[in-house]
Amino acid sequence: MTIDGTPSDAAALTPDQAAQWERVRGRLRTEVGEAAFNSWLKLLTLQSIDDRKVAMAAPTRFMRDWVVKNYADRIRTLWQEQDPHFDSIEVAVSLAQIPAQTSENSQPADGGLAAPNIVASGGTNEGALDTRFQFDQFVVGKPNELAYAAARRAAEAKAVAFNPLYLAGGVGLGKTHLMHAIAAHIRARFPARRVVYLSAERFMYEFIKALRFKNVMAFKDKFRSVDVLMIDDVQFIAGKDSTQEEFFHTFNALIDQNRQIVISGDRSPSDLDNMEERLRSRLGWGLVADIHATDYELRLGILHSKADQAGAEVPQQVLEFLAHRITSNVRELEGGLNRVLAYSNLVGRPITLESTQEVLRDLLRANDRRVTIEDIQRRVAEHFNIRMADMHSPRRARAVARPRQVAMYLCKQLTARSLPEIGRKFGGRDHTTVMHAVRRVEELSQMDAALAEDVDLLRRMLEG
Repeated sequence: MTIDGTPSDAAALTPDQAAQWERVRGRLRTEVGEAAFNSWLKLLTLQSIDDRKVAMAAPTRFMRDWVVKNYADRIRTLWQEQDPHFDSIEVAVSLAQIPAQTSENSQPADGGLAAPNIVASGGTNEGALDTRFQFDQFVVGKPNELAYAAARRAAEAKAVAFNPLYLAGGVGLGKTHLMHAIAAHIRARFPARRVVYLSAERFMYEFIKALRFKNVMAFKDKFRSVDVLMIDDVQFIAGKDSTQEEFFHTFNALIDQNRQIVISGDRSPSDLDNMEERLRSRLGWGLVADIHATDYELRLGILHSKADQAGAEVPQQVLEFLAHRITSNVRELEGGLNRVLAYSNLVGRPITLESTQEVLRDLLRANDRRVTIEDIQRRVAEHFNIRMADMHSPRRARAVARPRQVAMYLCKQLTARSLPEIGRKFGGRDHTTVMHAVRRVEELSQMDAALAEDVDLLRRMLEG
């Protein structure tokens, strides 16, 4: 796959090629769900097709990068199902796709990079919320019970309970579901409240547009006169100094007026890189509710709920199999179930364990390869007979420090996590500490056969 900064030269598509594209889009919509499709894939356009390559375009660089990171492999597979000769896809950026003007109540013209912009004042745009994302459709378990309870309190309270409410969690764990549910509940319970809900990147886009057209006062009035401000994926303004400055002042203005603020991010405020310290401090003022990775019971409950909503009869052994094998996030879990249901409906065959394994072969293989930092820490702690807590502790005794270095080394080798991310998982250590640990283990493995054997054994156990 290639990634370019400009679109490929568009060529006239044949009816067969247009039909192939519609089939690929239809499969994507079914597999990832309506909300994710509308946010990330709807605005992809087909530019050209040659003998071996499919060229597509996205309206923004950010959307292009997200598609490449999260959907490229699946898109390539779907195109190869249409024609096995395709061996690469190209996703370019086509600025011509961005409309010149956008309505405040419409989906953002730059691709709806997170939740749509909802402006409520005695009523809202009905199309702005995903109706599937309600509180009664959110499956609650130990990993997300605090976030769920806090979200309900924020949506139902007549007065501000905690400000801000910050929902922290990785991709596909339910942050956007809860954000939609809060907005929908407020709309139903307090229809006169003015609610603005948008992504952090959309906030930045609106601010830049206001600067460009010398309309900053209107921008300030819009965001500082609301009853509830909801910002999704706040990590995207990290490193954007001017946007952070404006967001900081907007935040303070709303807090001073006792207006509710709800924010989501992929990590806790204290872990946000390239974010001003004063803003990190403000984000942690209220309640930070972490959404942790799902456990088996929660995944199984989610599958039961989704199967019931779809009115589908799915064998219990299939649901248990999916709950055991797809552990990365809820989005992939639901996508896997959607693919199984779509296959059964399209080919007219009953859902069986064998057909599930066949349909989800690529997804299951990807999950088999995925090892988490927590998995590595736990396995290394067991192997060296130390406590899991020692992985995060400041203790420097060799009996603890050496296994911790081995765990850091294996995290670098077996996961796609960055050095700063690995460091945070080891008690908030700096990325230079991880770099030192990796070099140290590599050096010692050359001189110490016993350590080299330990490292190799641990690697094989984790990869197996």
